[in-house]
Amino acid sequence: MRMLKPPPIVCGDRIAIVAPASPFPRDEFDAGILELRTMGFDPVWDESVFSRDSYLAGDAAMRAQAVLTAWRDPSIKGLIGVRGGYGSAHLLPFLPIAELRARPKLLVGYSDLTALLSYLTTRAGIVAVHGPTVAGRFSRGPAGYDRLSFLSAIGAIKETADLGSASLETLRPGEASGTLLGGNLTQLAATLGTPYAFDPDPGCILFLEDVNERPYRLDRMLTHLDQAGILRRAAAVIFGEMPGCDEADGELTARDGVLRGLRNYRGPIVWGLKSGHTPGAAVSLPLGVQATLVARGAQVSLQVDESPVS
Repeated sequence: MRMLKPPPIVCGDRIAIVAPASPFPRDEFDAGILELRTMGFDPVWDESVFSRDSYLAGDAAMRAQAVLTAWRDPSIKGLIGVRGGYGSAHLLPFLPIAELRARPKLLVGYSDLTALLSYLTTRAGIVAVHGPTVAGRFSRGPAGYDRLSFLSAIGAIKETADLGSASLETLRPGEASGTLLGGNLTQLAATLGTPYAFDPDPGCILFLEDVNERPYRLDRMLTHLDQAGILRRAAAVIFGEMPGCDEADGELTARDGVLRGLRNYRGPIVWGLKSGHTPGAAVSLPLGVQATLVARGAQVSLQVDESPVS
């Protein structure tokens, strides 16, 4: 399937704010909306975004309808999720691929929204953005997200952003070029065995991140990806910072779990990309575009090789 690039989102454009997963604090929502307006965007939303159903932001059909309504509206140039948590996978049966491809738009989010990012990029063939949510990221202002990489990923500026190469560490050296895909490890593993399974291109650069998962759980999920044939499609694997994934006593670390889980993998492995769950400002990654990774000892670079937008 040919990968579709959505139109850019530029200053003044209307952006739909959607809640595909869990509910959120209203003060964080308001702060995130203010940040988007400060950048010159026009965030809009349906009142259903404030719905509550226990740990979900309303029932699945309603959440999916909000996404589809925004997708169908020609005045809406892109969509941003309010927060992760849990629930995005509920929407997948309601999102027809043909309709999504008929009017491609950028969807921005991370964490639980990886279920949607994966579906868009590897099932519907539409570029998406692993980037900040309204609550928890935009709500913190510049401390919560990297503005330059966000604006670059949505096509608001043509300047190529630094993807945080200075923070990267080589665990296994090598070089690779391929389609940049991935997101939250827990969510990607959870899709396997379903009609909406993560289905990356052979030769992809696979980005994986998570938070508060013990080393053995990281091993288990990577073993799942390995046994499902996903890892053999990756020309390289890049990990996030994986905060909260070391054992409390320090005896076992996230890296221990990762390297065990990748025991059968022979490609380059890099650690420490500040995207998704990170204590600092999160970098935005366009998913579904060509990228190049060079990991030679202390010299590591990740470069996006093409525009993510049409």
